[in-house]
This record gives sequence, structure tokens and C-alpha cells, in this order.
Amino acid sequence: MTVKKILSLVASTIKLFIIILLFSTNSKAEEKNIKYYSDDKGILSLMYHRFDENKYPSTNIQMNIFKKQIKIIKNLKYNFYDPVELEKNFNTPKIEKKILITIDDAFSSFYEVAWPYLKEEKIPFILFVSTESVGRNGYMTWNQIKELEKESTVYIGNHSHSHNYLVSLKNVDFISDINTSSSIFKKKLGYNPIFFSYPFGEYSSLIKEYISKNFYFSFGQHSGVIDVNKDRHELPRFPINEKYGDLKRFEFLINLSPLQYKILYPDDKYLTNNNNPPKFLVEFFNEQKNIDNINCFSDEGNKWNQSNINFIKNTLKINFREKFNFRRGRVNCSLNDNGVWRWFGVQFSVEQN
Repeated sequence: MTVKKILSLVASTIKLFIIILLFSTNSKAEEKNIKYYSDDKGILSLMYHRFDENKYPSTNIQMNIFKKQIKIIKNLKYNFYDPVELEKNFNTPKIEKKILITIDDAFSSFYEVAWPYLKEEKIPFILFVSTESVGRNGYMTWNQIKELEKESTVYIGNHSHSHNYLVSLKNVDFISDINTSSSIFKKKLGYNPIFFSYPFGEYSSLIKEYISKNFYFSFGQHSGVIDVNKDRHELPRFPINEKYGDLKRFEFLINLSPLQYKILYPDDKYLTNNNNPPKFLVEFFNEQKNIDNINCFSDEGNKWNQSNINFIKNTLKINFREKFNFRRGRVNCSLNDNGVWRWFGVQFSVEQN
């Protein structure tokens, strides 16, 4: 074994030890997380997939645009968030907003196009990997994943084995899928990642419960800003691609702040014929000012329109016009709070007959 390989193995071992130590230290953090309003500046997470793959505009970003987006972040004086900090201070309000980069699927184009730039800039990120696709045409290999994992700025996340629609699987098949990916990660990297990303952002209460027992943080694909009151197994991210990569839009969303709430109902984001459209309630904190300025938009009936909302004290209720038909239904709410734009989003997974 060469000296370089020995040093790389030592670095990975130390990194794993730190993660395990932090995990055990904070194992009871969730039960201590009593919801309260704070001046939390939040963590704004961005989700990317492919780079310079023009055939896939819904998941692709042009590298020159990506560099401009990074420049916007730097010009606004926002720092990038190191994922290890999630374990250290998830339950502590952030005194300054930071930006978290996440990459889904481990496409070859990320390794070839974006990784050299991120490495040079020393920008930390989470790379979410679906184990079944590793080594296939268009995807990174295990050697490439291991190469990245050894870097101090890179964290690997579990993205399931098959990257299937988890809500469409039988319970036993879903559990098998997750266990398979965990076993492969342990074999290839020596550990199962503590970060998980739901494929397509879809999950039910059963899926979320199982994931929460096997991972410490889980990310969806609904928009919003992470704050101390967000569910650590429903963490929001803003998807960025050619369609939603416009620089003006990007600068607007980068400046968004958390819209904190006590309770969001329903807890189960999986809709069947029995609960579609759902009853939708959000209870905000009494300390939140200008709550009457809130606006919500939703896409029930496959049509984006302003939601029919009403307030009872500090509780928002949405009366949906129709059922959600597409397999993913969305609600986005924004608030102009004395010039500070606050935002949260919800994604429902809809049963397909």
C-alpha cells in the first residue's frame, strides 16, 4: 500500500470518527428541540444534478451559469455551510445565513465538470448517491466517489439503492431497497452515510419514520430555508436547473429568510383518494410580525393559482380548489416581513392509480 493510500485511509477514518462522535453526542437532540421563535437567519440549501448536459434541461445547469451563481453568493457575502455543522448546532439559531450545496445522483458530468471547480474553491457539499447506478454509463464510479469522500469538504449521502418512487413500493420492498443501499455503503466506504435524500422528494409517514431511524438528516425537494424549527427529516432545498436557474430569480431566492412555524398539518405528505385534497393548517408563532402579508400558491388540479386562504388567530388554513392530480403536488408561501422575504414550501406525494 502506497503512502498516499495510507494517508487517505487515515483521513477517511478520522472523518468517520468525528461524524460518529458528533452523532452519538447529539443523539437526543431531536427530543430537546422545543419549538420557539428566534432570529434564526437559516441555512438555504440548493439542489443540483447534471452539469453541461444540454439534453436534460430539467436537471441540468450550465457550468458558466453555475459559476455566476457562486459569484452571486460570494458578492452577497454569504458563506458556504459545512454539513458537519448540522450535527454540531442544528438546534441553535444561526446568527448569519449560510448556503448549503447538495448534488443528487452522482452523474459523471458532476465529477468531470463541476467537481474540479468546487475543489479549487474549497466549497463544501453533500453528494447523494444511489448505489444501484454507480459505475453505469453516465454515472460516477466507486473509485471516483471514494476519491471525493477523502476530501474534507465532501460528504456522501444515501439516495436509496434503486432511486425508485419509494411511495409506490410495497413496504417490504422499500425497506429492502434502503437496507441494500446501506449495506453497499458499508462495504464500499466502511459506513452508511448519516445524510439521506428522498428520491424525487417523495415520502410517506411510514417511509419518513423508517428513514429517521437509520439516518440523522433527510432532505426533500420542497423549497424553503432550514431553521431550528424545521423537521430534520423534512429538510427543504431549492432545485436549481436550466428552467429555474435564471440569475435574477436565483438572487431573489438566495436572499430568502426562514418562515418559521410551530405546526404544519398534515404530517403525512402522501395523498390517497381518501385524503386528497388534504386538510392544510399552519400554526405560526405569535412573535411573527406581518403574518397578514402572507401569500400562498398551490398547484391542485395541475394549475398554479393563488391559494384560497383564511386565518384564525395565527393559524393559516388553505381550502384547496381541487384534488392534486400530478404525482407531486406543491404549496409555496411567502411573506414580506418589513422588506425581508420569508418562504416555506410543501410537497405532497400523490398516489397514482
